[in-house]
Formats: sequence, structure tokens, C-alpha cells
Amino acid sequence: MAARKSTRKPNVSAEELKRYYREMLLIRRFEEKAGQLYGMGLIGGFCHLYIGQEAVVVGLEAAAEEGDKRITSYRDHGHMLACGMDPKGVMAELTGRIGGYSKGKGGSMHMFSKEKDFYGGHGIVGAQVPLGAGLAFADKYRGTDRVTFTYFGDGAANQGQVYETFNMAELWQLPVIFVIENNQYAMGTAVKRASATPELWTRGAAFNIPGEAVDGMDVLAVKAAGEKAVAHCRAGKGPYILEMKTYRYRGHSMSDPAKYRTREEVQKVRETRDAIEHVRHLLLEGKHATEDDLKAIDREIKQIVNEAADFARESPEPPLDELWTDVYA
Repeated sequence: MAARKSTRKPNVSAEELKRYYREMLLIRRFEEKAGQLYGMGLIGGFCHLYIGQEAVVVGLEAAAEEGDKRITSYRDHGHMLACGMDPKGVMAELTGRIGGYSKGKGGSMHMFSKEKDFYGGHGIVGAQVPLGAGLAFADKYRGTDRVTFTYFGDGAANQGQVYETFNMAELWQLPVIFVIENNQYAMGTAVKRASATPELWTRGAAFNIPGEAVDGMDVLAVKAAGEKAVAHCRAGKGPYILEMKTYRYRGHSMSDPAKYRTREEVQKVRETRDAIEHVRHLLLEGKHATEDDLKAIDREIKQIVNEAADFARESPEPPLDELWTDVYA
């Protein structure tokens, strides 16, 4: 597979670069396995895969600190893995088992981890945006310098509640980073056909919220932009918008045949812009790793994912009395 030539030297150490490679590869292999389990009927309901978008969440997690929060949509497995949640617990939740993060009751679209400051996983389009501002409001109220990463897609960018939230966030100078994961097609409609303003980061201009567009297929560019946005928020300057120009290789969900784009288009992105191949190229070109080193990482990741799948299969289904738990806090 051809890789992009880097236009600049990496702004990270060799060890950091290897870590980003490993983390992106974990998400890729996990999602591939989730797709297999869905095809086998072991995952029911909806299943939205993150394949192709790995650099966005890995780069932003590299810019985050302990205690920062994150909230996202239903395309959430990659976010869980990137913030350190156990692949076994995530996979078990996908299969509806008691060993899952929501005891098998939330499934793909509703997982949470208080320990990792991961607040979901939300099935209603755009619903997480005001909730993310609420998390940021809580931190400002308490006087901390924590930041909330609020992720949503290009489709959700047209939701009215997003703009109500922008207004409140700027009015109250909330430490929230609005991350628009623009994978170009929302649920199946190209951005240019659905948005009168295709540069989605400019949507905050009416509320005086600064922002920028970022190459969401370059983990180093994402990290650099994330650090800039985090510094802005921690300095008490209010919200910031990051539009990540990314691309998903699969359909909107596992049930989407994605006939609204050509195979050639997808293949071209894979060959010229793939986020994992880009870092792989940097590691090899800079002699930070050998082919054998990277093969060893791949073997390790495959073992982790296979163990997660085995755990998900073997974990029992939740007992019926779990219907009555977790209804109220």
C-alpha cells in the first residue's frame, strides 16, 4: 500500500509515534473483529464502525490530560479504546453480556466509564453536544482546569441543539472543545449536498467561537491542533471548534451497503491517506522501527482482540433481575 510522503518531521518522539501506531491499530483490528461478530449474529441491533477515522481520537487523546472528559455519538468503540477502556469490557457490551461496561444492557450505542471520564455513547443524533457543554459547565463551576472533548459528526452539525449549545458555551466561556468528525457522508449524504457551508468549523463564527479545519487522517496534525485547542480552553478563553476532515471506510452502520460512493473512491483514500499507513511509513522511514517490529505489534494486537472476542462469547447474558437495576442513580 502506498503511503503519503511526510511534509514535515514528526513533532513527537519515536516511542510516542510507536504508541500512536499501536493505539490506532488496536482500534482498526477491534472494529474488524466486531464486524465479524456482527456478521455471525453475535452482535445485535446497530453497530457503527470507526475504521478509517482512528487518527482523530488517538491524536486528541494524546493532547488530553488526566481528568479531562469525553463524550461522543454512537460511533464510539474507538473512543473507548483510545481513552484506555478494556477491550474485553467493550466487546462484551457489544455482544450484550454481563461482563460489558453497561452489564450488557447498553450495547454498542450506550457505554460509559466513570473511571476513564468517558460519558457515552449516545444514540440520538447530536444529543451529546449539550451534554458535553454540561460536563464543561460542571468543571468551570468547580473551578478546575479540566477540558471536555465533545465529538459529533458532519450530519449532526446541522442539528439545532448544536447551535443552542454553541451560544451557551461562548456566553459562559465553557472549557469545551467541539470536535466535528467530518467523515464526508453523515448517514449517507455527501456534505456538499447537505450543507450550505461545507467548511463546518466556521459554524461557530456567529457566536465568536474560534476554530480550524484539521487533516483528520494525520495523527500528528490532530495532536498539534488538539494541544492548541486545549491550551485555549485551559486559559479560560471559552470553547473551540476542531473540524476533523476524516473518512470512514465502511458504511454508516453494518447494515449500510454504502452505494452512495464508488469503491474506487474508498480505495484511493486507503492507498493515499490511510492514517495507520502514514505512521507506519514515518516509523520505517525514520528507522524508528523495523518491519519485524511492526509485525510483532500486529501479532500482539490481534491476540488482545481475539482474547476480547473470546471473553465476549464466554461471558454470560445478564440475569433478568438486571432489568430493575441502574434505573435511577
